[in-house]
Amino acid sequence: MSHRLAGVDVGGTFTDLLFLDQATDDVRLAKVPTTLDNQAFGVLAALETAGVDPASLDLLVHGTTTTTNALLERKLAPTGLITTRGFRDVLELGRRTRPKPYGLTGWFEPLIARERRLEVGERMDAEGRVVVPLDEAAVATAARELLALGCESVAIHFLHAWRNPAHERRAREIVTALWPNDHVTTGHAILSEFREYERGTAAAVNACVQPILARYLSRLVDELRSRGYRHDVLVMRGNGGTVSAPVAASTAVHTVMSGPASGVMAAAHTAVRAGFENVITCDMGGTSCDVGLVRGGVPAVSSELEVEYAVPIHVPMVDVHTIGAGGGSIAFVDEAGLLRVGPQSAGAAPGPICFGRGGERVTVTDANLLLGRLDPDALLSVNDPVPIDAIAARFEAQIGAPLGLDAEEAAVAVLRIANDRMAGALRMVSLSRGHDPRDFALFAFGGAGPLHAAELARELGIPRVVVPARPGITNALGCMVADLRHDFVRTINTPLAALDARTVHETLAEQARQGREMLGRERVRLEAIHVVHGVDMQFQGQSHLLSIPLETATPSVDALQRLFERAYWQRFEVELPEIRAVLVNLHTAVLGRRPGIDLAALAGGSGDRDDADARAPADEMPPPPTTDPSPIRAGVGDCERHADHGVTRRRTVRFPSGRRATPIFPRTSLGPGSTLDGPAIIEQLDTTTVLPPGFHAETDGSGNLIIDVPTT
Repeated sequence: MSHRLAGVDVGGTFTDLLFLDQATDDVRLAKVPTTLDNQAFGVLAALETAGVDPASLDLLVHGTTTTTNALLERKLAPTGLITTRGFRDVLELGRRTRPKPYGLTGWFEPLIARERRLEVGERMDAEGRVVVPLDEAAVATAARELLALGCESVAIHFLHAWRNPAHERRAREIVTALWPNDHVTTGHAILSEFREYERGTAAAVNACVQPILARYLSRLVDELRSRGYRHDVLVMRGNGGTVSAPVAASTAVHTVMSGPASGVMAAAHTAVRAGFENVITCDMGGTSCDVGLVRGGVPAVSSELEVEYAVPIHVPMVDVHTIGAGGGSIAFVDEAGLLRVGPQSAGAAPGPICFGRGGERVTVTDANLLLGRLDPDALLSVNDPVPIDAIAARFEAQIGAPLGLDAEEAAVAVLRIANDRMAGALRMVSLSRGHDPRDFALFAFGGAGPLHAAELARELGIPRVVVPARPGITNALGCMVADLRHDFVRTINTPLAALDARTVHETLAEQARQGREMLGRERVRLEAIHVVHGVDMQFQGQSHLLSIPLETATPSVDALQRLFERAYWQRFEVELPEIRAVLVNLHTAVLGRRPGIDLAALAGGSGDRDDADARAPADEMPPPPTTDPSPIRAGVGDCERHADHGVTRRRTVRFPSGRRATPIFPRTSLGPGSTLDGPAIIEQLDTTTVLPPGFHAETDGSGNLIIDVPTT
């Protein structure tokens, strides 16, 4: 049985680790700077910081941004494409959209350059019948030419291979015999779905990032092996599930956006156990803010992700909306004289000014520090502390002077703009999709999420905020609680009037069989296997698809019709009985349930800062002043002993309503049933939670902080 578990999540700024020994309830955590050149070093540093010997681990689960960063930064492996004659430009033509909706300017660089996109003779029709036989000699010639051009990876993408993949399979055999590595991708194996552009793009993405991910995972596994680790490494995927490292490397496209997915999975797992089945998740880290939606305890999953213009990835992924608003987001006044925050980020290097690593431009973290919300003595990974006065001077010069504000007002304005951007993202996943935020709780995590959550909830009318026991390492928790998962999709594209129900039953059964077989090849202990089926349907002539879950793997045609009519009415409140429905895609997700963990154990554990002030005798602390007209500085002020939660410190904090002398509580002092009334600041190793005046908070049995948001 797996007793000693570690979840490691690599973010744009920090690498987070959560370790749990289930036999002893020993919990350890670490937060170290991400090593951008080689993320493996950050993982090893996190293990070392937490005092975890890799040889003692039974399982390590890893979330990585390797593929996401490679795509966004276009640091891709040299890749070639072999495709049907006449279709080499499909990846570039796309859907005839434009990078900019207005004007005639715009620029787009396809993932694979035109000179490395080669054509061969072959053709299937839309029914999967051979029209032109595969020119095997041309395939071999194309492979040699791509090797001569320096390609490390190749994608094989033929027209209508979703219907009949015989030509793609044979071409793979030919190319594999000549290719010096196993980086050969076939489109149908990644996405067995119609629409050649989306399928081809998914194959191209996989081919472009596969060598990068394979090298990274190989280095990581080798380093762990050299330190005594003897088990599989599981890797998070964008669908919220995990797979073993070899499987992850071969299907690298599925790891894109896996970091945000792990956070949503942890949020769903934690929120359900806290009694909240409907939550909007808000993960604010150092680089970005990721928001998602959980209904009925299940995260929304979509196949419509577009990581950037003209790069759609139509594989199942947890539906997350990302904006460039994190703690490291840079604030600036643009040429029009408007204050902006992000999407540019100071990242891990040089980072915000207060990290003392050479950062020169003010960020959201610097604003929180200047306004007293953060303790300068508790910041992680500070190389050379920067005086508060120096940070204030930067705010006044960079933001205040152009806008006619002093340093404090400039910092307040930066937070207001950052909050406005995040509120817009929250509206995007709720109001814009027909969900009332008042019906949800806000689940706030990430290193910076709890700093902003209360004010965001008030902005959107969300009645409650849930802050988990370990907000800053929630993504690492997501790695630990995520199940193994394999997704399958098959296009049918047949009107219901002409559909043979046996085709549906046989396809779903085959997908489930493949999933169970793949789970059997992964050496991970499972408690159960769960199979989920679904369909994509539309009215004939429409392009928009509705995704509908199935309660059985053997639905009748009449049942499919009723399900579609009900889903269409719920979405649009329109009935169109005169138009025929079409079954487009069949989906199956096969989940291997891993043993659960005790969330209550996370409320304790090592790693929290043991504050020296908190141990001082009460009679050495003068009572706090009732007013504090002095300028805000983030240093520690007077102290008092709180009746329920032990000794606290106070410092002056700027809230929207003005400055307040605010008590500072260590999170470890808040046991189950503890209550707080704002204003208050709650500090812990991995984050700081701000409780504004008028807000009320209570700690539940699992260590979650439940914040009630005032209605006025």
